[in-house]
Amino acid sequence: MTKTLFNNAYPYGSAAFLTLVQNQVQAALDEDIGSGDLTALLVPSTQIASASIVVRESAVICGIDWVNACFKQVDANVEIDWFVTEGQHAPPQQVLCKIKGLARSLLTAERCALNFLQTLSATATETRKYVEAIAGIDAKILDTRKTIPHLRLAQKYAVTVGGGHNQRLALYDGILIKENHIAAAGSIGAVMQAAFALGADKPIQIEVEDLDELAQALCAGATNILLDNFSIDLLCQAVEINANNNKKAVLEASGGITLENIREIALTGVDRISIGALTKNIQAIDFSMRVKI
Repeated sequence: MTKTLFNNAYPYGSAAFLTLVQNQVQAALDEDIGSGDLTALLVPSTQIASASIVVRESAVICGIDWVNACFKQVDANVEIDWFVTEGQHAPPQQVLCKIKGLARSLLTAERCALNFLQTLSATATETRKYVEAIAGIDAKILDTRKTIPHLRLAQKYAVTVGGGHNQRLALYDGILIKENHIAAAGSIGAVMQAAFALGADKPIQIEVEDLDELAQALCAGATNILLDNFSIDLLCQAVEINANNNKKAVLEASGGITLENIREIALTGVDRISIGALTKNIQAIDFSMRVKI
């Protein structure tokens, strides 16, 4: 897999990325271990064990750095040997890695490691399905802010591993004007004028719900427009209107996107397609870890 960036803020392998991983893992371990792993005390303190992690279903593997950090933060002497790479597709029953170290350490880190692996692999796997569904079409697959609390950056990273792209990372990372912002400001023209006046040097996107609002947004100078729950016919008309305006805006389709209709949506000519389900409606991938003495 080509190592990716998400919004250029956390280059893979950079200090920022590694700090992100370490902090998320530390929080997860603190939550799980608390004052100590009582069950691990049932195992002799000097007992050495080996373990393997196996994927039980077809998956795009994502989260290797998080898994490594889980074991290493519990015990720096744990050894991990991976047989797959980040972003690689793995068939059911494939052994992903071998782990060796103190049995107590392996048992204590197990659940947190698998939690990260099952969640991030689920997002990467789901994203890959959508990316493959529109293969050969120029439209890009994007995520949204509909993420698991405290795991947003990890999930957005997983989207890039699956071949997708990131919408803004958070509220600080860009301006997305929705219907409530328009209502509060008074009009599309007024809210766009307010957005430009901020001078925030951040992307500005406005959501529209029909062709009339699209025309207003283009007239107000919008260069990035989200087409909310447009039908196929309306998407085609929106693309044509934008083309007649010298393609002034990047057009993004959102709402009601499924694997069944995404290719038809992409073929309308929109530039981007954002899908909340990539991070919101995921089902964890089934992994297991087996320990041997």
